[in-house]
Amino acid sequence: MAHLTLRETPTHDPGATPPQADAPPLGHLRVLDLATLFAGPLAATMLGDFGAEVIKVEHPTKPDPSRGHGPSKDGVGLWWKLLGRNKRTLTLNLSTPGGRDTLLRLAATADVIIENFRPGTLEKWGLGWEELSAANPGLVLARVTGFGQFGPYAHRPGFGTLAEAMSGFAAITGEPDAPPVLPPFGLADSIAGLATAYAVMTALAARDRTGQGQTVDMAIIEPILTVLGPQPLWYDQLGHVQPRTGNRSANNAPRNTYRTADGSWAAVSTSAQSIAERVMRLVGRPELIDEPWFGSGAERARHTDVLDEAVGAWIARHTREEVIEAFEKAEAAVAPIQDVREVMTDPQYRALDTITTVDDPDLGPLRMQNVLFRLSSTPGAIRWAGRAHGADTDAILAELGLSAPEIAALRQEGAL
Repeated sequence: MAHLTLRETPTHDPGATPPQADAPPLGHLRVLDLATLFAGPLAATMLGDFGAEVIKVEHPTKPDPSRGHGPSKDGVGLWWKLLGRNKRTLTLNLSTPGGRDTLLRLAATADVIIENFRPGTLEKWGLGWEELSAANPGLVLARVTGFGQFGPYAHRPGFGTLAEAMSGFAAITGEPDAPPVLPPFGLADSIAGLATAYAVMTALAARDRTGQGQTVDMAIIEPILTVLGPQPLWYDQLGHVQPRTGNRSANNAPRNTYRTADGSWAAVSTSAQSIAERVMRLVGRPELIDEPWFGSGAERARHTDVLDEAVGAWIARHTREEVIEAFEKAEAAVAPIQDVREVMTDPQYRALDTITTVDDPDLGPLRMQNVLFRLSSTPGAIRWAGRAHGADTDAILAELGLSAPEIAALRQEGAL
């Protein structure tokens, strides 16, 4: 692992000399990741991917549960290898006097703290905004919770699953005559992680002007509402409640998944009128284009049964490869339904290096998702995968100025 030189004070001087064009764009930032499972840590990962120095702070005996979440290999949790990448790891018991004091010393050198304790927990430990901002007026404190810092639900335990249920996502997901469906992965947490990284960068941009930090109040129940689109607006203005429609859409058709002759599946989308017309010509039903209802997506959606039968019957006579080739030739929108095995070998993902290889001292070469986007001059990078619990504790504290006896005393106290 590359050894990073830690800064003694935050770097947020608007008049400072700009970094080299090829330097990591967030290389001037230090982030303390105090959060667990999953939104807060994911936000910190995204900042680390573009150069921020991220220090993962975990309890000495209760590490981030993501280390044990999901499958493991040789006793090493694989999810952590992804979520913990580009992070140094430090153990610190914040509820002890030594842990509190050490965190305040770290906070004085940091730009960002990300935490997801229940509201009031940091305050109980003497580590609320009042104390943290006194130690570092330029600090940005991102507080990620299920329901936010105030309101009737604020003190409830909150997880992404609850956000997926509360937000309306589950209510519109699934077949019309079947129960609501929850996603089999951390959807709301992931959306909140993206939103938190954006919120942190927004707060840092404000600090560039004012020199002052601030808090970010991120409720996991909120960002998922944004990606669900105009449902509140529809209801407010029209009383419209979006029903479950399975793979079909109320806004266009044909739009569904269709089984191919070789037992595979393909997805078709016709959000554009021109694409819908190309699909009908391709499947040998051009007469449907002349129907008076074919001219708009909403009207086509009211005739989904007819359109699905036409597209489904044609696709059922061809292999998936033949379907993809024919749709591509016709410039119609189609994609194969792929599981992770096919994702790993997909030529487009390979061209983009979306799944990249990271060398890991514990498990050897690991293949995982690459950084989220490509920058032409200052690209992000995966410098290392998730490290062992507390692997960098002594080094980080020594760089902070603590002597070996002081570190030993903290360990004796149970603070490390």
